Amino acid sequence: MPWEPLRDLRAWQERLERLSAHHPEAWTPPIDVYETTDRFVVSAELPGLAREDIELAVDISRLTIRGRRLERPADAPVVRHFHRVERGHGAFARTFEFAVAIEVAAVTADLSDGVLTVTLPKAAAPFRQIEVQ
Repeated sequence: MPWEPLRDLRAWQERLERLSAHHPEAWTPPIDVYETTDRFVVSAELPGLAREDIELAVDISRLTIRGRRLERPADAPVVRHFHRVERGHGAFARTFEFAVAIEVAAVTADLSDGVLTVTLPKAAAPFRQIEVQ
């Protein structure tokens, strides 16, 4: 696999973000990002989150996903003693920067079976005919 400095830098940045969580309840959901010829697709595992727990923001070439998973539902009985805690809870935020502009008005998001799928169509590159003088 050829060395791609920007990809490697992004991977290190994401690792540091996970390690530098200042709050013991911080968590980072696993996310896949892939590209086709006409779109980017971001898929995030968000089990236990409802649509109203998730916030998406998109601008010209950036997607931010924010959310919050509560430790336990408000109506759940008080837990006295955990034997093991492996599931993350609390607030999270992830931002993804894309190399090309996004068609912001055409972005869609679907939450199904605990997986959020955000489809970000690429903006059509402006075409201009240049007349040679």
